[in-house]
Amino acid sequence: MTFGKYLTKMRGGGESPPRVGLREVGWSMLGAFLGIGCCCYLSRRYLEPRDLTLVIASFGASAVLIYAAVKSPLAQPRNLIGGHIFSAVVGVVCYQLLGGSWYSAALAVSCAIAVMLLTGTLHPPGGATALLAVTGSVQVHNLAFFYVLVPVGLGASIMLVIALVVNNLSTGRRYPEWWF
Repeated sequence: MTFGKYLTKMRGGGESPPRVGLREVGWSMLGAFLGIGCCCYLSRRYLEPRDLTLVIASFGASAVLIYAAVKSPLAQPRNLIGGHIFSAVVGVVCYQLLGGSWYSAALAVSCAIAVMLLTGTLHPPGGATALLAVTGSVQVHNLAFFYVLVPVGLGASIMLVIALVVNNLSTGRRYPEWWF
């Protein structure tokens, strides 16, 4: 392949997707507000006094997928839960074995991607979940494998329950498209 052809591929070739209607925007906003809000409330009320949390940044990206891109394969329950759990395990293992180095962070994300692809649980926010296990605070590191359960597993599960409720209230939505 010539360099010119290589650069030509970067122009894209398709049309932009159509915009969504205001009802769809409203349902997406409601789901995200309730999902993130519930995690934040429960975290502040019950977990933070115990030096724990239920809120990690990668949940913001998950909210975009499970409340706004509900038909995406990346937003389905298997991907949401599996992607976060597998990535958290990979991230903790990398931190436990290699510490908080740059190569440990890079290895955590790259291995999390590989594991998600191999298990059919690709969920892009999982990369951030793995990265946080390596680059997070002392509190995150002190959680060790408990990080996989709280905040990752519990938080993703709460967001899933809210996605199931909110996304199925609308007659124009169905969630999930599949479970496994």
